[in-house]
Amino acid sequence: MLEGLANSLKSVLPDAADALIDKAMGAINDPAHGGLTGVVEKLRASGLGDTVNSWIATGTKNLPITGDQIRAALGNEHVTALASKLGIDPASAAEKLAAMLPDAVDKATPTGTLPG
Repeated sequence: MLEGLANSLKSVLPDAADALIDKAMGAINDPAHGGLTGVVEKLRASGLGDTVNSWIATGTKNLPITGDQIRAALGNEHVTALASKLGIDPASAAEKLAAMLPDAVDKATPTGTLPG
C-alpha cells in the first residue's frame, strides 16, 4: 500500500527527494489521523462518499477531487501539517494531495476494499 502511495506522490512531485516523499507519506499515514483509512473516512463524512468509493471500487473511473474539498474534509490543521512537512504552502499541499490521492487510494485497494 505504501509503495503505491509513494509512487503516486512521486508522479505529482517528480523532482522531490526521497526524504520529501517519506515526509508526505508519514503525514498521510499519521496514526493521529487514522492513517489512510482515517483520511478516507473523513472524506466520506464530508459528503465525498461517491468520489472516494470510485477510487476504491474495481473497474471504475476515479472521480476527481479538488484541493478545496481536501481542505474542507481534512481540515486546515492536517493540510497545514502536511505542507509544513513538505516545505510548501498549504494551498499547494492540498492541490498536490488532491492530484495524488485518487490514484494512490486506487492502487492501495486493488481488491475493492480498504486494507485492515
